[in-house]
Amino acid sequence: MRTPVKISASLAAAAALTLGLGACSAPSDPKKETTAGRKADPAATLTVAASPTPHALILEYVKDNLAAKEGLKLDVKVFDDYVQPNKATEHGDVDANFFQHKPYLDDFNKQNNTHIVPVVNVEIEPLGLYSKKVEKLSALKPGQTVAVPNDATNEGRALRLLADNGVIELKDGAGSNATLADIKDTKGLQFTELEAAQIAPRLDGFDAAVINGNFAIGAKLKPSTDALALEKGEGNPYANFLAVKAGNENDPRIAKLSKLLNSDEVKQFIESKFGDGSVIPAFGAVKS
Repeated sequence: MRTPVKISASLAAAAALTLGLGACSAPSDPKKETTAGRKADPAATLTVAASPTPHALILEYVKDNLAAKEGLKLDVKVFDDYVQPNKATEHGDVDANFFQHKPYLDDFNKQNNTHIVPVVNVEIEPLGLYSKKVEKLSALKPGQTVAVPNDATNEGRALRLLADNGVIELKDGAGSNATLADIKDTKGLQFTELEAAQIAPRLDGFDAAVINGNFAIGAKLKPSTDALALEKGEGNPYANFLAVKAGNENDPRIAKLSKLLNSDEVKQFIESKFGDGSVIPAFGAVKS
């Protein structure tokens, strides 16, 4: 869910580009058995598109530590935006992707006539309100400025976070796709809509800003301590998941990766790597 895309040559390079802009995905390989309805070779490499942090980090952990035991060959392609991974999956340039939540996917499929479906939830990146100018919510005063993401799902999500914490008041019936027009009472605050990836780098220019969890991580913010308000993990509808083009859900390689992404090992990796609460497992401990 970022702007123009660039496939990175390595995870290290991708991490440096987390907040950057990119180019385009690799061209389709007509020899790949990735299109819906065609039987995939269970021994072939599974290529997964992912955002750099935390998605690619989690996939690289699986690739380096768990995949071989399941007989899975995994290739992680890193993208710096929220558009091209779904397009690459739809066109068969990659076999799956891991970067998005359901409200975003539903809107993307509707707007782009794509056929991407979720397979298994993996983690949640809580959305937070951050500031370098005020230290608590009550310090926000009329006339001050607040930046929010401008895409349909994350703007509604941001406004809900603000409303739940008493920063604004939304009109009755305002749902997950709420916009600035759905604010009943701004309480004197002035709002600016920006592309999600651009908010963290421009935080200094606002009194406060709502930032997606992965972009907060990339900007070296710690959600559990730096956020003035933070989404709760329990019952959160914005879990990020492994996704494929409809018809490829039963690919045996997808089944193996799904099992590994919901394993105790991955749960422990997420909790240890992101112990500040910036990333939360979206599944429970695996029963033996």
